[in-house]
Amino acid sequence: MTPRGDGTVPCGAAGADGTNAGRQVRAVRLGARSVAALALVSAIGVAAFGWPLLADSASGLAHSADAPWLFAALLPLLLAVVVATIADTGIGAKAVAMLGVLAAAGAALRPLGAGTAGIEPMFFLMVLSGRVLGPGFGFVLGAVSMFASALLTGGVGPWMPFQMLSMGWVGMGAGLLPGAGRLRGRGELLLLAGYGAVASVLYGTVMNLQGWPYLAGMASGVSFVPGDPLSHNLARFVAYCLATSLGWDLPRAVVTVVLTLTLGRTVLRALRRATRRAAFDAPVAFREP
Repeated sequence: MTPRGDGTVPCGAAGADGTNAGRQVRAVRLGARSVAALALVSAIGVAAFGWPLLADSASGLAHSADAPWLFAALLPLLLAVVVATIADTGIGAKAVAMLGVLAAAGAALRPLGAGTAGIEPMFFLMVLSGRVLGPGFGFVLGAVSMFASALLTGGVGPWMPFQMLSMGWVGMGAGLLPGAGRLRGRGELLLLAGYGAVASVLYGTVMNLQGWPYLAGMASGVSFVPGDPLSHNLARFVAYCLATSLGWDLPRAVVTVVLTLTLGRTVLRALRRATRRAAFDAPVAFREP
């Protein structure tokens, strides 16, 4: 890259080792407003997932009724994350274009496993994208990818806004992992593979919480009992996860680990090369010809 007239290299230039001057490039960086927007979205998500455990047993409320309201609140809040980022640090058409490309790729990857035994190859792409592009980008990418895949596969239902939130948390968590500007090579792949395994299991666990309180006809040892103490219901929930969904969550974790360790180096290199060439955070400098 050609240096400026003052002898410095513009911000965003790649170093000799192929990294971005030892620091992480963020397509969607986090400022105070962005953090506040993400915190608000996450708080609403936690409340949406957890409130049935605390609701009055006679309320008659279920996620089939509240999911449309959550979806109506989630879309403007996702937009608020991007708008807050614009107000904080700015976001260009290049970041929006990359978001669209990666969301389309994630949506295309999801049907490959067709949900068989929890095989979902899109997880490793969400983890690697969040790692390279940051927590703000990772959250929006995860939510948008899940929304697009639901439209693609016809999987639109009361569970969709909860899937969007959960996948957004997966991408955001990857962006918050330590060593983004320093850790490279095998150590980084092991970190991402370990995170991908944990995130895959936690995703299934959180999604179980969305529907478990309203599944009737199960054994009393794993069923939700309205009015019982929270600790008792949580114990039944753990038993429910072990008995029903662990057979899907573990294969999802294994697939994510295998894809990360085998394809991760190539995908990370491609994503970092794309962000360097896009120069999301490079300042504009004018000089005399």
